[in-house]
Amino acid sequence: MPKRNLADEPGVITQPRTKERLKAPPLYKVLLHNDDYTTMEFVVWVLETIFHHDKTTATRIMLHVHKNGVGVAGVYPYEIAETRAARVEALARTHEYPLRCSVEQD
Repeated sequence: MPKRNLADEPGVITQPRTKERLKAPPLYKVLLHNDDYTTMEFVVWVLETIFHHDKTTATRIMLHVHKNGVGVAGVYPYEIAETRAARVEALARTHEYPLRCSVEQD
């Protein structure tokens, strides 16, 4: 028995589907700002806990923030960046540190 081709059936129309390209959401940098009171250990802990960096990467980022005044903790879509920045500031306030965290478009 030969294979049936649906395109040959009456009433069936086949057309190639156009592939829709979804545009990636814009990304935002989460920035940590240096201050004279927040301990280096706390900043490393925040980078490990909230941003899931390993100890070496977290230490490198912390030293960059310490030397340059500001550093990128991570790059995320807007909602995630805002949430992580808010979590950093909430943790800092809980531990009585003035650590500032901001978000800017990448």
